[in-house]
Amino acid sequence: MKKVLLASACLFALAAPASAADLAARPYTKAPVAMASVYNWTGFYLGIVGGGAWEDSNSPRMQGGFVGGTAGYNWQTSNVVFGVEADGAWADVSASAAGTVFVPGIGGIPASVSSKTDAMGTVRGRIGWAVNNVLLYGTGGYAWIDNKVTATLGPLSVSDSKFHSGWTVGAGVEAFIAPQWSVKGEYLYRSLGGETYFSGAVPSGSLNFHTVQVGVNYHFGGPVVAKY
Repeated sequence: MKKVLLASACLFALAAPASAADLAARPYTKAPVAMASVYNWTGFYLGIVGGGAWEDSNSPRMQGGFVGGTAGYNWQTSNVVFGVEADGAWADVSASAAGTVFVPGIGGIPASVSSKTDAMGTVRGRIGWAVNNVLLYGTGGYAWIDNKVTATLGPLSVSDSKFHSGWTVGAGVEAFIAPQWSVKGEYLYRSLGGETYFSGAVPSGSLNFHTVQVGVNYHFGGPVVAKY
């Protein structure tokens, strides 16, 4: 028994230095640092946009919705983002008034007048402040609508369409929700100049619209930069 104990002690004494040397030689490796994503807003994008519009005044007041597409380009310098954007949309923004017109010898005849904007769009500049994947911005520029006025008297109906031009100003917020996809919400005030319908018989005043719209954009060129 004594010989067994002596032999075990000798083996332990020989193994201990080897184990210590093995531990000392083993290299120390730091745990990997998590990768962070830094968003770069520079680049071209395409998207879809839709929302609602209502006239600033008048009674009856024109109101309705629209949906369309958008295209733009951004340049980023530090946290400042400059951009240009154009959009065009199919619209159904309208108002109508109805009544009765008295015609001598015939009596009352139902009559109505309606105004409908069936297309609208803008070309705007944008400037904003980016905090990684979130952009707060102001915007302004050129605005247009295609509007049609229809007058009806009994079975007779006549229409005339005019193109109104003007300006727009507003603000919005946009945020990346995936490496190349962003969503945005935007408010625009659009002021369109007046036109004359039916060869000068029916002049219109300016048309002023409030619009609230949301959109989804796809950004080309990979705006996300990986950073350790």
